Amino acid sequence: MKDIQVSLATKKKISLLREQMQTAGVDAYYIPSVDPHQSEYVADCWQRRAWLSGFNGSAGDVLVTGRMAGLWTDGRYFIQAADQLQGSSIKLFKQDQPRVPDIFLWIERNLQPGQLLGADPRTLSKAVEAKLCAAAEAAGAKVKLLEVNLVDEIWEDRPAPPQGPVAIHPARFAGESVARKLKRLRKELREARADALVITTLDAVAWTFNIRGNDIPYNPMVVAYGLITKESAQLFVDPAKVGAEVQEALAPVVEILPYTRFGKGLAALNHKEQKVWVDPGSVNAWVLSKLKRARLKTAASPILRMKAHKNAKELAGSRAAHVRDGVAMVRFLHWLSDAVPTGEVSELSAAQQLRELRAEGQRFAGESFAPISGYAGHGAIVHYSADEESDAALNTEGIYLIDSGGQYLDGTTDITRTVLLGKRATAEQKDHFTRVLKGHIAIAQTRFPVGTAGRQIDAFARRALWDAGLDYAHGTGHGVGAYLSVHEGPQGISPTRCTGVPLEAGNILSNEPGYYREGAYGIRIENLVEVLPDETTSKNGAPFLGFSDLTLCPIDTRLVALKLLDAKERRWLNDYHKRVRKELMPLVSGPVKRWLREATAAV
Repeated sequence: MKDIQVSLATKKKISLLREQMQTAGVDAYYIPSVDPHQSEYVADCWQRRAWLSGFNGSAGDVLVTGRMAGLWTDGRYFIQAADQLQGSSIKLFKQDQPRVPDIFLWIERNLQPGQLLGADPRTLSKAVEAKLCAAAEAAGAKVKLLEVNLVDEIWEDRPAPPQGPVAIHPARFAGESVARKLKRLRKELREARADALVITTLDAVAWTFNIRGNDIPYNPMVVAYGLITKESAQLFVDPAKVGAEVQEALAPVVEILPYTRFGKGLAALNHKEQKVWVDPGSVNAWVLSKLKRARLKTAASPILRMKAHKNAKELAGSRAAHVRDGVAMVRFLHWLSDAVPTGEVSELSAAQQLRELRAEGQRFAGESFAPISGYAGHGAIVHYSADEESDAALNTEGIYLIDSGGQYLDGTTDITRTVLLGKRATAEQKDHFTRVLKGHIAIAQTRFPVGTAGRQIDAFARRALWDAGLDYAHGTGHGVGAYLSVHEGPQGISPTRCTGVPLEAGNILSNEPGYYREGAYGIRIENLVEVLPDETTSKNGAPFLGFSDLTLCPIDTRLVALKLLDAKERRWLNDYHKRVRKELMPLVSGPVKRWLREATAAV
């Protein structure tokens, strides 16, 4: 009955949206998943696609015409989307599948000459706007940007914008003052011969002004914009969220203005004497519409690389956070080994237990993303999210995958461990696990010359899998922030999503190869690593870099086929476990200490 009611509600919403489309004079309407800041995680008030369609995965766009409503999403969500869209009248388009047009090609093939495609310019990046316009024009249609979001017009119980208080990120964690950051940014402006820098992404705002908040799920960020000129710095944020401490801390170098005044701030720059720097990867069409008369410098924001290059205090904080996170993980894995045989553990209760153990650690501020707690076949769904309906009991057989992380005031963590729940792994499970482990070790041991991009080393993680005709359909590593986003650019290790920006000392990335056997199990081994100079290799001439593990947690050796590891790989595994034991043993006690000693025993 519940599913029928949801389906009927979705059909009614689509019908009401079509009425709004007629009033606005558009024949189609585009509803993406993003907010005005192009955020990965979106506040409830901007969850328009999820509210309209009933599909609540993190990625997916909806297009509604007079006769058709469609949702486009990627392979992570095919199963979830098919289930949640059932009976809704919304058609699922599986991206990147044979004979399935992407949303832009569908627009090109199906819109009619003279028709108008409506969209909210605040939700369109520069790149997406260009693609929409090109697709519409190819069909003889046009894009019409609407100041009013049509979904908001029918969303009667729409949540209010987030009202969490703004907090100062103290110098002992940030490692650099706002004044110093502004000085560096103004140097970038001078060198680029630009007059102003527009800051639209929430992590960039948080980093620049050394502020944190809780406006966005899993991300300690504040809904705000920023403008930096040669003479001034402006932070646009709801004044009700700014207390006296924040006012006092920022007053010497930053002017705080209402969030709703950002349009006026842009208007002040909208003349030909001004050269304004915007990042094409994040600036939205609404911002660009306010700067039509200004000269634009369109290039990646300098904040991206500054933020990715962690300073000494940020790195020290991350190392300390990972020790506390390691303690929580070890306590969790010990608990899991005792609790699963009772028959009272499920995917959701396991994730809750880990959350509670993390919360007992100092400086814990919440999870860094929704945990992926997947048993057996659920583990093969790369971005699986357990709910009350899918929640599976953990049994004393098979494989369990837990991908989770914490936000601490001094660092952000992200770790995946694959755990054997039965007494013995099958030969196939061991083979697949060990090939993933070999890829993980290959990245961990890689030394590379300065100037190397992550895409150049991604294949090292896949070689052992490729040798067996296997692969995984995601990148090997993403950047991670310093008490900020768990997914951060521009650094990354991926054959497709990596931008080609060289890895630098001070970057933090994940190392997470995997393998997924649909319907059976998922395997992923993830550590966070920091990039640092490799003095030994650099002695040969050119400067080289390497990785050092931040994550401290045993890897399940019961799943390892030792015959597949060479001597160097076995030495790496034993050395890693020796370090885990040395760092964490003094911080645990009793049965946990005994479990840790066994879990890190040499192989």
